Amino acid sequence: MASSSAKSLFSSTHFASFHRSSDSNSNSNSPVLPFLHSSISTSSVSLRSSNLIPVRSVLKTVESSELDVRSSDLVDPTFPNDRSTILVAEKLGEAGLKLLRSFGNVDCAYDLSPEELCAKISSCDALIVRSGTKVNRQVFEAAKGRLKVVGRAGVGIDNVDLQAATEFGCLVVNAPTANTIAAAEHGIALLTAMARNVAQADASMKAGKWERSKYVGVSLVGKTLAVMGFGKVGSEMARRAKGLGMQVIAHDPYTPVDRARAIGVELVSFNQAISTADFISLHMPLTPTTTKLFNDDTFSLMKKGARLINVGRGGLIDEDALIKALDSGVVSQAALDVFVEEPPAKDSKLVQHKNVTVTPHLGASTKEAQEGVAIEIAEAVVGALKGELSATAVNAPMVAPEVLTELAPYVILAEKLGRLAVQLVGGGKGIKSIKVVYRSGRAPDDLDTRLLRAMITKGIIEPISDSHINLVNADFTAKQKGLRISEERVLVDAPPEFPVESIQILVSNVESKFGSAVSETGEVAMEGKVKYGVPHLTRVGWFDVDVSLEGNLILCRQVDQPGMIGRVGNILGENNVNVNFMSVGRTVRKKRAIMAIGVDEVPTKDTLAKIGQVAAVEEFVFLNL
Repeated sequence: MASSSAKSLFSSTHFASFHRSSDSNSNSNSPVLPFLHSSISTSSVSLRSSNLIPVRSVLKTVESSELDVRSSDLVDPTFPNDRSTILVAEKLGEAGLKLLRSFGNVDCAYDLSPEELCAKISSCDALIVRSGTKVNRQVFEAAKGRLKVVGRAGVGIDNVDLQAATEFGCLVVNAPTANTIAAAEHGIALLTAMARNVAQADASMKAGKWERSKYVGVSLVGKTLAVMGFGKVGSEMARRAKGLGMQVIAHDPYTPVDRARAIGVELVSFNQAISTADFISLHMPLTPTTTKLFNDDTFSLMKKGARLINVGRGGLIDEDALIKALDSGVVSQAALDVFVEEPPAKDSKLVQHKNVTVTPHLGASTKEAQEGVAIEIAEAVVGALKGELSATAVNAPMVAPEVLTELAPYVILAEKLGRLAVQLVGGGKGIKSIKVVYRSGRAPDDLDTRLLRAMITKGIIEPISDSHINLVNADFTAKQKGLRISEERVLVDAPPEFPVESIQILVSNVESKFGSAVSETGEVAMEGKVKYGVPHLTRVGWFDVDVSLEGNLILCRQVDQPGMIGRVGNILGENNVNVNFMSVGRTVRKKRAIMAIGVDEVPTKDTLAKIGQVAAVEEFVFLNL
């Protein structure tokens, strides 16, 4: 694989990697998005020891699709048998209301103040909202334990306090699929309107002008569209753009190549997408590191005169940086349906900019989409009130406290190994196949790995998706994403009082941002253990290491020589980065070694660059845990 230059160390992503040697795997600048923090509590997942799935053989590979997960095994149907009371706090389509009324007593009370909502909620079993109602901790406290399910009629759940919902034993469901086509169609509408200056020409004519030469547009045929985020909406946007004669590329660090190829779309790296496209359409989830992902640095990499469309999330764009890019001509036009603040200020420079076309968050605003969302959320809420599992659940039912207590540190280990795996994967192929190996001293039918597998899935998918993963929806979401997860249980000579001796993750058919993470069999491999109650990384590729998975992690491959720990440690110390753990693993003395360094802070670009300038450092990667 070709090595990358020091300059490529710092892309718009928050994860940096550096390669010096020619035998390293190529470094992708794909933005891998960090974990949406939702802590695991005793009310976050459901698992009964009496309902464990037996393992027939110690050495057996089990596909996630083979596991029989029944609602009776996972959910306590404690909801009352009499008609439930469902509060609908924002307008919902009549088809959804009809379905709700067939099941329970429906109270449609719109435009409630926070105080009015809290006053009503104690007599309600379910609450349905859109994006305008804040369902915060005060609402759950006011419900006094009666509220069983909150339904969000739409995709985003930013207005619902998931942690509080979980703590109070309330299931949260959403409606993620019904508005897909509407959002994609609106993206195409903005794309074509921007290309032909429709809004500006319309305003000009209504002002009594006739300015044909001023509003000459650009053709779409043969132009390149980069779809940033190839989920449901992004893929539908791509299909329609192909019909307009556009060349479509896409960036999504998760999507399998064959899924994109089936639509006639090429998957590329983040930097390649934004630097070669004539039009760039944003369909990424909003997470802590996609916030303002399109900023001064990102715009500087774009093809001069590129055009930007956003029907995804307003916070993806640094709006001040976009104004500067528009003024300088780096971005020639933008078409925006979403904004950081909604509604934006009346005097917003971005809204008023002559080269910007805007709409007031109309992506899902078609009659068909609104009815579809209403039906989808009504079905999810009624199912939850019946005690059924929901494929759109974004948190989970309760877990037996004694099971969670035993598995708690292994849950953290499993999730962090998943996060490490997805950050180490580079290139444009995406992850398609994961193998998880559990080594344990317990008999096979005395170890249920569903919770651990769910947390590995969570670690892999959540950082690069707007999906919220738990025991209820982990397998469903993995299948939906085209991710094949297999498990192998290996009996080892270890104390049976500990459920798991080690967990190993193997990612096949991918490139790695850190060449040394590739095992002898060509897989990106890592292994971890719980030591003294704390998750540790114990192996990367074919190197043994031993580092606590707390804070963040720097992995360095280096020439094994005296003074390396001191040199790198001094660089971190001089730049106020505290080292909490350090381990060095090597294969042969004075050949090559891997140094694993746990750090409390996120090092600056300059600090990481200094590490890369150490002559004996052949490659390194910074990983956000």
